[in-house]
Amino acid sequence: MNKPEITAYLKTHCGWSRGVRAVFDKYALPFTDKDIILNPSYRFEMEQLSGQPLSPCVVINGTMLADISGEEVEAYMLANGLVGEATQSTSVPLNAPCSDEEHAAMVNVRS
Repeated sequence: MNKPEITAYLKTHCGWSRGVRAVFDKYALPFTDKDIILNPSYRFEMEQLSGQPLSPCVVINGTMLADISGEEVEAYMLANGLVGEATQSTSVPLNAPCSDEEHAAMVNVRS
């Protein structure tokens, strides 16, 4: 099975971003991680491509999946035959929001 081409617009510290990364690890999928907190130009790029400001956003083989959880990324890949049997499991929640501490950490990164 050919591995899909994946670009993910993620936050440095975020429950949903962590879930998306966990899905790619679960299936041993390489991906380009564009951290929108550390690099504001990636946020602008994400907003231009997705037409909205919410993250995570993931582009898989040219298809934009906007404001998506790891659970939804996994469901999309399974439904479209992009992955089969997982090579490993994950203990990370695939659909969890950012904690207050994570939000505070992102503010400190931008300062």
